[in-house]
Amino acid sequence: MKHHQQGKRILGFALCIAFSMGLLGTAQAAYWIDSKGEVVKNSFGECWKDRWPTDEMRPECGDKVADADGDGVADDKDKCPGTPAGAKVDTDGCELDSDGDGVVDSKDRCPGTPKGAKVDRHGCEKKKPKEKDSDGDGVLDSKDKCPGTPRGAKVDRNGCELDSDGDGVVDSKDRCPGTATGVKVDSKGCAEPVVLKGVNFENNSAVLKPGAKTVLNDVARSLKKRPDVKVTIAGHTDSRGAAAYNKTLSQQRADSVRQYLVSKGVKASNLKAKGFGEEQPTATNDTSAGRAENRRVELRQ
Repeated sequence: MKHHQQGKRILGFALCIAFSMGLLGTAQAAYWIDSKGEVVKNSFGECWKDRWPTDEMRPECGDKVADADGDGVADDKDKCPGTPAGAKVDTDGCELDSDGDGVVDSKDRCPGTPKGAKVDRHGCEKKKPKEKDSDGDGVLDSKDKCPGTPRGAKVDRNGCELDSDGDGVVDSKDRCPGTATGVKVDSKGCAEPVVLKGVNFENNSAVLKPGAKTVLNDVARSLKKRPDVKVTIAGHTDSRGAAAYNKTLSQQRADSVRQYLVSKGVKASNLKAKGFGEEQPTATNDTSAGRAENRRVELRQ
């Protein structure tokens, strides 16, 4: 009995020294738990089962630390209590989310989701809503720089209609496809007529005046450089005289210009002559200046 009391005094003295030296630390370091979660005995073969040095109850020697969900993490350290049986957890007792999509592995039906992908509650990527192609041109609305393209129109990768001859008028509206590069066109994609200024005729005649031949020589040289270009020579008159007479006169004058150009080496198959008489005035016929403007010869591509 005497020896037992002496042993307790020695133990108490040793503990006082240990605490004063910081060897045992706080209350949570006053006992040890083995790999099975069981409290082990100290070097004296005794268990800490009193409330010293705090009011926190210590487990009895041999008792297992509580792990209600059986995940291997003690309840007092388990930040995610109630983990499903068999679920793999981290050191905090929380289920793993291997692909980082916000859905734990036990509930993730689509493991290995790419990082950053938006997923549903099952951990599967959300399907992107199908993009529309409102005008049906084969280019999705989000990339279509020319929405509302007419049905059937050919478009480029931006969803804009093609302009095959590069004249500024899209193919679906171009009534004169294949316009030569650089030629000015109207809103229909047809070359604007070129008035041959200086090409004049004797009064009520299709005979060219001398100055007209100088102009036509230059025209012939230009056309011979472009053997692929086909043109129409259009003759026009003012409104004085009978309409039928004016129509005939304009045709004769157009023919006269064509014949001269052919004589200078322009391919006859590239030239067409047509008289319009007084049908297409560009100015008023009420003044001498207007009538002079209406009497003209044009080249139309």
